[in-house]
Amino acid sequence: MAGPSNACSPDRPQIWLCHQIQRDLPAPPEWMTRFEADTMARLEGVRRREFLASRWLMRQGISQASGTAPEHCQPVDGRPVATVSPPHWCLSLSHSRELAAVATGGRPLGIDIEPGQRKPDWTGVARRWFSPVEQEWLFRADDPFSFLQVWTLKEAWLKATGRGIAGNLQTLEVRKNFELYGDQPDGLWQASCFYAEGFVITLVHQASTDGKRTLWPDITLLEPPADDFALTPARPLDTSWEPLFHRVIRARR
Repeated sequence: MAGPSNACSPDRPQIWLCHQIQRDLPAPPEWMTRFEADTMARLEGVRRREFLASRWLMRQGISQASGTAPEHCQPVDGRPVATVSPPHWCLSLSHSRELAAVATGGRPLGIDIEPGQRKPDWTGVARRWFSPVEQEWLFRADDPFSFLQVWTLKEAWLKATGRGIAGNLQTLEVRKNFELYGDQPDGLWQASCFYAEGFVITLVHQASTDGKRTLWPDITLLEPPADDFALTPARPLDTSWEPLFHRVIRARR
């Protein structure tokens, strides 16, 4: 099958971004699976547009990571954590009303994004769900942006390790200066955080087990889809961002 020639190594995780367009389709596109089409048909408004954009972006990310033509790329139905075609790729998805993000790689990973200007009742969330160590340094810093980084770290960690929020937010402890301690002793886990397009974007991934490589993920902004959401390969846009930090997640003792 012909496809893009700039395929990436599964050892280096990739982040693919796309600004969501305020556009909808009257019917699901032909490239969707039956499950996706049925799901989209039940959605309305913002949720419908998010679903459409995210499924388009997943196929674009899989395509550019694997070198497979996008029309031959398919995530698993339900929660899209892996691929059907081409096989053996791991996926993670996060989106807001303005931006969609998909991560691809050869090992388990999780991505989460939050608007950088969001100002939630973060102190209440931290008191209820975070560890005493996390609360101490966050309250001293008194910085909503630091809270957003911690929150996206925890969300990405839970996605990467296949768990929900309930009862699990403290399985990753984020200490001062973003020292990270998790409850997964097996494998080499890493976390990378960016500030891009006005969003905090955090990826947690299981890296090579040789214990020597700490790979920054590549991050690419793709041009928005065409009006008909055709799967024509999307062109990368000329952008660059400064990473916030990259950390190895140590096993908690």
